[in-house]
Amino acid sequence: MSSSLEGRVAVVFGVANKRSIAWSIAQGLHEAGAQLAATYQNERMGLEAKDMILALPGAEALQCDVSSDTEIETLFARLKERYGKLHVLVHSVAFAPASELTGDFIDTTREGFRIAHEVSVYSLIALSRAAAPLMEDGGSIITMSYYGAEKVVPHYNVMAVAKAALECTVRYLAYDLGKKKIRVNAISAGPLNTLAARGIAGFGEMRKSHAERAPLQRNVEMKEVGSTGVFLASDASSGITGEVIYVDCGYNIMGF
Repeated sequence: MSSSLEGRVAVVFGVANKRSIAWSIAQGLHEAGAQLAATYQNERMGLEAKDMILALPGAEALQCDVSSDTEIETLFARLKERYGKLHVLVHSVAFAPASELTGDFIDTTREGFRIAHEVSVYSLIALSRAAAPLMEDGGSIITMSYYGAEKVVPHYNVMAVAKAALECTVRYLAYDLGKKKIRVNAISAGPLNTLAARGIAGFGEMRKSHAERAPLQRNVEMKEVGSTGVFLASDASSGITGEVIYVDCGYNIMGF
């Protein structure tokens, strides 16, 4: 099976800057031959993201706040008008207030819990629902998780609970959409030096510990996550759905 995406249309949600996972995957999809649309959250985020996206020949840059049903509806109407069909959707969107990622989990606020789940989890459901009618030929939906969904990572707090909910959502969506030949999977990457990750207290120590304990004795590189995204988008992964694919240099297999 080929990893070529020639003739496929892909949309990537969550491009923020050159260090974002969404950007790495967007570049990989473009290099594999996909027609690419990529989104940024708002005008402020678009100041950097828009120029990056448009630097890829033929790529389209679009604004979409995934917490707004109106913006999602507008975005997919534009995709339908522009491309007609859709084959790949990448959901690389997660957020929790910075104050929720510093103290103890027991101090999680009701509002912080709501925001983390609405932006990081429900958005995958909303985007998948909007994308499904355009995936007439089947398709691949990919989201981003982290090991904190199943083991305690100090200070990851409410985001860990949101990632656990996200992984469960992947399985339920895979079941619902399988009849339409749409696959849904998650990539669980090791700690990457993204702008969002820097908001987690003790992130530097997290990366150091990860590199020391992982079988490959290093941290994962952004391009490795991007390559996995291309794999899951392509026919090379045609038999894989409802899975969490670890790209963490083997860290998750270790017991001690």
